[in-house]
Amino acid sequence: MVTKTCEKDLDNVIDEMVDAVEKSRDEIFNISEDARMEHEQLLRELEVTKEKVQLYIEKGDQLERNVQFSKQRLSEVNKYFDRYSEDQIREVYESTHALQTQLATLRTEEKNLRLKRDELERRLVSLSHTIEKAQGLGAKVSVVLQHLNEDFRKVNDLIIEAQEKEEFGLKIIEAQEEERRKISREIHDGPAQMLANILLRSEIVDRTFRSGYPEEALKEIKSVRKMIRSSLYEVRRIIYDLRPMALDDLGLVPTLRKYLNTTMDYSDVEIEFSVLGQESRLNPKYEVAFFRLTQEAVQNAIKHAEPTLIKVRLEMNNKFLNVTVQDDGKGFDPEQKRDKSFGLIGMKERVEMLDGTLTINSRIGRGTTIHIHVPYE
Repeated sequence: MVTKTCEKDLDNVIDEMVDAVEKSRDEIFNISEDARMEHEQLLRELEVTKEKVQLYIEKGDQLERNVQFSKQRLSEVNKYFDRYSEDQIREVYESTHALQTQLATLRTEEKNLRLKRDELERRLVSLSHTIEKAQGLGAKVSVVLQHLNEDFRKVNDLIIEAQEKEEFGLKIIEAQEEERRKISREIHDGPAQMLANILLRSEIVDRTFRSGYPEEALKEIKSVRKMIRSSLYEVRRIIYDLRPMALDDLGLVPTLRKYLNTTMDYSDVEIEFSVLGQESRLNPKYEVAFFRLTQEAVQNAIKHAEPTLIKVRLEMNNKFLNVTVQDDGKGFDPEQKRDKSFGLIGMKERVEMLDGTLTINSRIGRGTTIHIHVPYE
């Protein structure tokens, strides 16, 4: 009787999961459709804008010819001033001035249209990426939904004890939500902010160059190039974060050493890594947790502290595991509330799941030390 009740409870959990995934799939589809419709609208707007730009160019060229002709006439009037009446002279001057004013206005409008065209093209590229990602994610969600509807229905035949069945369903939901939170934090703190900054700086480059300051524009381009390189590193890091294969094959210490060496190559920060105790394989759950905790602490230091040196120390024995990440960066006030500090929140959550403690010591101008202690047998 208890088994049947637990089986029914697990079926309810699976039904709720299927319903949640179906809703997620529908939301992704709606996002994709909205992006596609906006993409089509922007395409039409871009075509109209391009036609206007071409029209303004043609009008501007014609006006420039008219201005040149009027200037020649004005030059003739100035040269043979005594041959013309006062009204004729005034007419030539006013006509030339009016043409020049009209040409300046037209060129300004043409410049604004060019800026609008460039912005539309950037938005179209961004929307294309969004549509592509949404379609790819929708396909993956469909696969997950298929597994939920087919494979997970067989779980009741494999799990006998009611307690095990309940934990299985709950752990699936917990893992799914945790992964969503992690990816959201990673993208929010990394590429999303960097790409927004790159877009802003690229507009500054465009305006600076058009304003006739090529040297300043070149400086901005170098800055943008540096941000792009940093953004590329962030994307590669997020991909690596999903699951480093070396962690399964070699264990925690070699994987951490390789990761820190790679990070040091990509950044201008020196990283020192030391291990206390015997280097041995750990329970996979602890290896993954400590790898990602160290990874998050190092990345936070590089992104926010502007350090020149980061020291990472890992201590392993048969009773506990410790990791300490210390930097000589600008530090911060731990008592001050930091908005959207998803990195530290994620670290605290992961440490609490292991029944451990996380301690942060930091002072402005004196660097930051993060110490993590987890019981382990």
